[in-house]
Amino acid sequence: MRSTIRSVLVTACIFLVAAALSAQATVSLGGAGTLTLKGFISATAFAQNQNTTFGNGQNAEFPAGAQCEIDCWFGGGDIRNTRLTLAFDGPKLFGDWKGGGTVEMDFFGGFANPLASSFEGQQPVPRLRLGYLQMTNGSTTIQLGQNWAPLFGNTAVSLSHIAFPLGYGSAGDIGWRFVGLFVIQKLTDKDSAVQADISTAIMSGSWNGPGCESTNTNCENWQTAGNSSWPQFEARFNVSGKMGDTATWSAYLVGHYDVKDLSGAGFSGCNPIPPATTSPCGPGHSDKLDGQAVEIGAKFQIGPVLIQGNGYDGQGIGQQFGAITQFGKIRSTGGWAQLGFDITKNWGIFGFWGIDDPKNSDVAAWVSPTAGRMKNMQYAGMLRWKSGPMSFGFEYIKDDLSVGLLEKKVNSTQLALSGLYNF
Repeated sequence: MRSTIRSVLVTACIFLVAAALSAQATVSLGGAGTLTLKGFISATAFAQNQNTTFGNGQNAEFPAGAQCEIDCWFGGGDIRNTRLTLAFDGPKLFGDWKGGGTVEMDFFGGFANPLASSFEGQQPVPRLRLGYLQMTNGSTTIQLGQNWAPLFGNTAVSLSHIAFPLGYGSAGDIGWRFVGLFVIQKLTDKDSAVQADISTAIMSGSWNGPGCESTNTNCENWQTAGNSSWPQFEARFNVSGKMGDTATWSAYLVGHYDVKDLSGAGFSGCNPIPPATTSPCGPGHSDKLDGQAVEIGAKFQIGPVLIQGNGYDGQGIGQQFGAITQFGKIRSTGGWAQLGFDITKNWGIFGFWGIDDPKNSDVAAWVSPTAGRMKNMQYAGMLRWKSGPMSFGFEYIKDDLSVGLLEKKVNSTQLALSGLYNF
């Protein structure tokens, strides 16, 4: 309760600052640099016919539970996408180097207890998304704190699914944010026809191992001291450029590697650790689990036409939302593509398709032969009206999930009418 009150007070203070700065997006900080306030207000009215993970409404990604058969449709309103970002552009430190930082928050921190009160749904909890300090000399940028892993690449255009993009953890869109050290190095001059840079990251490890439903031992990360993961390492090569006066393109290639210590600190074997009743190491009887992934992505904006997407192949990357967000030595591949077209200056249409397809035998061994998620496909379409910072859109989102070795089908459909105002 005390932490909730504290977070609400902090949020109130931030919005008071936002109100004071509303007439001026960037302000001076008394000789110590500038502060830029940005973000957006998002509202969605939705209807859907199945409970979904990671929740219903704006964070719905794939079906949850058994297929609903009777009296299935329900609806609601959701504003949790709403976001506030504070970007600090600091003063010079030494030579060409200057400081800065970013703090970003939205309201997906969860409802305190949605079953205990009729009023919790109207009081979303603030959630820290990003928080890092930064040093840069223009060509080299060093960031320390919580930021996006380089695996988090292109995101599909959507008005209802922003914080939880289309396909995220469900149909080929992977990558999460972690505390770590991030270095971005430009490889070309600013006047080059093709721009290139490389981003590297050493990030805190995280995992959710076998037996976590019944015990906190050998589960999440350093908070429980049950899983002593080594850091995660990633590198991403980015290129971008122009094609004539009306077309732009970008592409990237990412590599990921990590090691998880499944038996946790203080243990070297795989015997069950009370109160767990099964081995924390899962099949194979090794307490070390490697995670690897390779991802490619590209985006083309050719006049009114948008073409974008990415694809990945990996193993043991549940902490990065791979394998339909399942944890274990699971091989998985996935990808998504989106095509958009601006019909007029204000009206546009978008189509999306994505898939995540883990190896069935791996899912059966590490998760469940009857309840493991074997494959998910997501389809989405949107009609959007946009004028300046204001957008409205109607979206249709459908998921086809295969569960268990028999690949029992569970489907979900969501209809969403959303508004977005960027500032």
